[in-house]
Amino acid sequence: MSSLVCSARFSVLDRSRVREGRPAAEALRDTVRLAQEAERLGYHRFWVSEHHGVPGVAGSAPTVLAAAVAAATRAIRVGTGGVMLPNHRPLVVAEQFGVLEALFPGRVDMGLGRSVGFTDGVRRALGRDRDAAEDFAEQVAELLGWFEGTSPTGAHARPAEGLRPSPFVLAMGEGAATAARAGLPLVIGDLRRRERLLRGVDRYRASFRPSAWAREPYVVVSGTVAVAATEREAERLLLPEAWSAAHARTHGTFPPLPPAERVASLPMTRKERDLYESGLTGHIAGTAEEVAAELETVLKETGAQEVLVTTSTYDRAALLDSYRRLADVFTAPAAGARRTDER
Repeated sequence: MSSLVCSARFSVLDRSRVREGRPAAEALRDTVRLAQEAERLGYHRFWVSEHHGVPGVAGSAPTVLAAAVAAATRAIRVGTGGVMLPNHRPLVVAEQFGVLEALFPGRVDMGLGRSVGFTDGVRRALGRDRDAAEDFAEQVAELLGWFEGTSPTGAHARPAEGLRPSPFVLAMGEGAATAARAGLPLVIGDLRRRERLLRGVDRYRASFRPSAWAREPYVVVSGTVAVAATEREAERLLLPEAWSAAHARTHGTFPPLPPAERVASLPMTRKERDLYESGLTGHIAGTAEEVAAELETVLKETGAQEVLVTTSTYDRAALLDSYRRLADVFTAPAAGARRTDER
């Protein structure tokens, strides 16, 4: 087994995808159960995401869901991938993560993204506009300042001040530069745009400034990884998400995941078909041996310390099986060389 794969950390980002014909509440409970399984399998951290007004995604309040995940697990690191900082006031985000860190000390990750609400209606409801992301670097600095007790307002964030949840920046281009200037770990994707990903990683490392939060660059690469007994079965796991993404890009709304067996019979316009077929490419999918080889290449090219897996599919049993098979890859006997630092 590859020494790079066995020495890297593997983590899970779950977006609480709603499955066709099932309630959103079930998707949230599935997320908590998946976190328990991820902990049992040896994954390093488990993150949840933020989406607003999306029919196919139940995860709209990531810090609330992260609290439920942390309460249902014992040791796995728990956090967000991420809280979209332009949607919120930094003080409120600091208070939320302060509560999480106070309740679950040493386990909380504060993953931060720079996206704004997906639609005009959501942005209006949040009181934000498209330009809100332009101030992301300042928002990150203000947020960290609440933990450090350096707010220029003279106010204090309780119980956040003096606590240290681990911050990460989720980004490509400008967001990666923000992570480097702030001296924060970087989560970068996706694996489908490999050249762009590699440029972002190189720029991040070249301009990284050590900080109180991170002394050295720390890179997490993020993407879809599907593992099954055969390559065809692994690729089948990708069908529901590819269809939902194609539908979203043509109709403006992300629907619940349909069963894989129904996707092939769904009527598609030429544009939908092109987007759907494009959505099936560039991911890491196959048998355990095939996936291990591809992960070895990714880790060698990027020098990343960690892989954050974001796989979604309709068949929950098949999804759990994929995570189990992937765990068998990175917990192989060569895993004695795995990292032992605390991040």
